[in-house]
Amino acid sequence: MAPQEPFPLHHSWPLYERDARLDLGLLLDSATDGVAAGAGTTGHWHCDLASGQLTWAPGVRELFGMAPDAAADRTHALWRYEELSRAAMERLRAHAIRHCRGFTIDVALRDAGVRWMRLVAAPIVTDRRVIGLCGWKTDVSALYR
Repeated sequence: MAPQEPFPLHHSWPLYERDARLDLGLLLDSATDGVAAGAGTTGHWHCDLASGQLTWAPGVRELFGMAPDAAADRTHALWRYEELSRAAMERLRAHAIRHCRGFTIDVALRDAGVRWMRLVAAPIVTDRRVIGLCGWKTDVSALYR
């Protein structure tokens, strides 16, 4: 998956694949790209679209250089993305919300060096309307060394 060209039709997936894509244990156990053996910090996350509130597992906070008990903040999170990765993620996020699709993308995070994170996101739908996004994030930096 080339992070430079995140085309919605290549990086997004239909909602009926949600359970398979978000089954963290299944994904890590069956991974063929080295994620299972070399996965770093991993955690689940949730974003309420109406309020903008983020809920992050401690592992996600660690990926973003935050204390385990710190409140998740979208502004802080967006600042941590490398510019091209942030733009790609925002395009896929908008596509996911507009078309009720999930997406998977590897993004570069600003760190002491560059850290790579795999972001898997799925829409939460109520009355045929996307009200939130949820998924998991994991450190995949070892895949890019």
